[in-house]
Amino acid sequence: MTIVKNSIATLHYTLKDDAGEILDIADENNPFLYMHGVGGMIPGLEKALENGSAGDHIVVSVPPAEAYGERNPNLTQDVPREMFSEVDDEEMVVGAQFQAQTDQGVEIITVAAIEGDTIKIDGNHPMAGETLHFDVTILDVRDATEEEISHGHPHGPGGHQH
Repeated sequence: MTIVKNSIATLHYTLKDDAGEILDIADENNPFLYMHGVGGMIPGLEKALENGSAGDHIVVSVPPAEAYGERNPNLTQDVPREMFSEVDDEEMVVGAQFQAQTDQGVEIITVAAIEGDTIKIDGNHPMAGETLHFDVTILDVRDATEEEISHGHPHGPGGHQH
């Protein structure tokens, strides 16, 4: 069976940035499951996996436009420290990430800089602007169940649990 719309693929992968730093790993202890063709995967990787089958090994570099987009400078802003009054000083460090309610729903913001009582926050995805280098092995491909299709994601081990 090959990966097509509404199939569930189980993957092992290593994800690295341009510097060769490992950003993420899905291995025997934590395989990655996704449903093909429903928007749950970055477009560049999904295209590379299309029509793949169990046992295939795929190495692909995905540019920002087909991953998490380019960095948008308009998504950074300076805010007063008191906006984070519930956050302890030892937790308020550069690189700390928080959930924020925005007009687009809940998003992750990252602390980019701290200058006295001014906090520079960044609403870009942490991997925005990055070319992502994937080394993927397809372990299994199966048809999605009706329930998975209606929910838009895999269920069961490694997928969404109810």
